Order: sequence, then structure tokens, then C-alpha cells
Amino acid sequence: MIKVEIAYAKPEKQVLISILVTENCTVGNAILESEILTQFSELNLDSLSVGIFSTPCTLEKKVEDGDRIEIYRPLQTDPKDARRQRALKK
Repeated sequence: MIKVEIAYAKPEKQVLISILVTENCTVGNAILESEILTQFSELNLDSLSVGIFSTPCTLEKKVEDGDRIEIYRPLQTDPKDARRQRALKK
């Protein structure tokens, strides 16, 4: 068994779940085993953007001991548009 962490953050709540999984476990299976999907109804496994330590990956990637799997939220605003809006205000 290996230890991995599942991280997800919203402005009002952040969660970091540590679980033990088998050595051949995938990112998708680790997310399912963590039961984080039951805590956040807006999460759908089929449409998640995920990464390990800030490096995007697929749900099929095998996890390694000590990995932190991060579930990413969609951007609310395009960063380029936000910069343009700030520049216009000045």
C-alpha cells in the first residue's frame, strides 16, 4: 500500500484527504476511493481536470507513494481578460 493525498479547494472550503491505495492505483481510482466526490456534488469524475503536484495529468496515470493529486476548478475569468480590465482601470 502507498499513501497519496487528494486536494480540492473552493474559496469557502479546502480539503486535503490522505488515503492508502494499492501500488497500481490510478489517479481516477484514488479520487473514487477518497470519497471526495460525495463531499462536493459539483464534481463529476468524467470531466475533472487533475494534476499531481501542479503538473496536469490524466485520470489513468498511475500514482506513486507520496503523490498529491489536485482537482482543479474551471477558471472564472480568462487571466488575459482580467489583466486587460485592470489595465483599463488605470
